[in-house]
Amino acid sequence: MKKFCAFLLLALPLTAQAYPIDVSKQLNGSEVSATAVEIDHNMVGLLLENYGKADASCVARFANGPESPRVRKATLAGGKRENLTVRFTRSVIHMRIELTCKPQ
Repeated sequence: MKKFCAFLLLALPLTAQAYPIDVSKQLNGSEVSATAVEIDHNMVGLLLENYGKADASCVARFANGPESPRVRKATLAGGKRENLTVRFTRSVIHMRIELTCKPQ
């Protein structure tokens, strides 16, 4: 039992600390799917997939607390996908992503 408790105490720092990611989407009739992914303590990714046949133009605004927001743009052809990544100087505590897409 002592060995088991010691193992639990040693393994405690190895647990991952994930931060919440809020994604607000404004698709404006485009058929785009967005999936947010935590890459590192100060890095986040957004996978965009266009399920429609028409091209879509997307703008993502990544906000992390007091740091200035980062903006990434992508043009998605019909049936294609695109990865958007952002790195911040500070560790992310709460990520907010505003995604706006328009069909072309």
